Amino acid sequence: MRLILLGPPGSGKGTQAQRLVHRHGIVQLSTGEMLRAAVAAGTPVGLQAKEIMANGGLVPDEVVVGIIADRIEEPDAKKGFILDGFPRTVPQAEALDELLRKKHLKLDAVVELRVNESALLARVEKRAEETRARGEEVRLDDTPEVLTKRLAQYRSLTEPLIHYYSERRKLLTVDGMMTIEHVTREINRILTALGALEPKEHEEPKRAAKSASKASTTAKKTAKKATKNAAKSAKKAAKPARKATKAVSNARGTKKAAKKAGKKAASAANARKGVKAPKKAAKKLTKKRAKR
Repeated sequence: MRLILLGPPGSGKGTQAQRLVHRHGIVQLSTGEMLRAAVAAGTPVGLQAKEIMANGGLVPDEVVVGIIADRIEEPDAKKGFILDGFPRTVPQAEALDELLRKKHLKLDAVVELRVNESALLARVEKRAEETRARGEEVRLDDTPEVLTKRLAQYRSLTEPLIHYYSERRKLLTVDGMMTIEHVTREINRILTALGALEPKEHEEPKRAAKSASKASTTAKKTAKKATKNAAKSAKKAAKPARKATKAVSNARGTKKAAKKAGKKAASAANARKGVKAPKKAAKKLTKKRAKR
């Protein structure tokens, strides 16, 4: 991930840069620190910068770009970096684009922390009052007067970068007036959505476990519903069978009753017949005796 954080003084760029460094294992590249390191190391670009600074001059953009070119070649910058304090102007941004193009690298995003300047001034005034109330000396660069000058400088020199990167579809804006935690979450959310960040390794098992748990719950619910539906269907299908069985049973009962009734009727008929036969036989016998 290669990233630039933009925003006026007091917007929280330094805090968010450090959080990104610790979270994702990338490096924060500060032009001031890189210049001092190059001078101390005695690199060709560092020696050139040393001579210019010794004469009280401003280090030109090409020298700063040369220092950045050397720094991003170091092993710790291979995974990614955040540029702090550079670029500050459109020409510096153009020089950075050319450097990255030559190295076949791309800038993933430029995150602008948008803040309310009036709120920043009020915050600095309150901090200065609290410092004085504790009997401590207020830092010279932490007063409303100094901040006002720095904000004016930012608007004239650095704010044009917002339009520059917006045209190149690299600019992402975050509300810097939110809490530190909210700003961090929002930066990580948009960078992950862009594909500039990978989810942390220790978060993957949690996410996988959560997905597995959700899938298991869904499967259980589906199985339970299917079992319930199957039981309902079986019960519904069994109704005609029960009716048929009942009808057969009723039919058998009727047949049996009819058969039984038939037997009773036959027995009664036989009984009547049996009674009638002896009477006829007796009458015949009486006639025969009379003839004798």
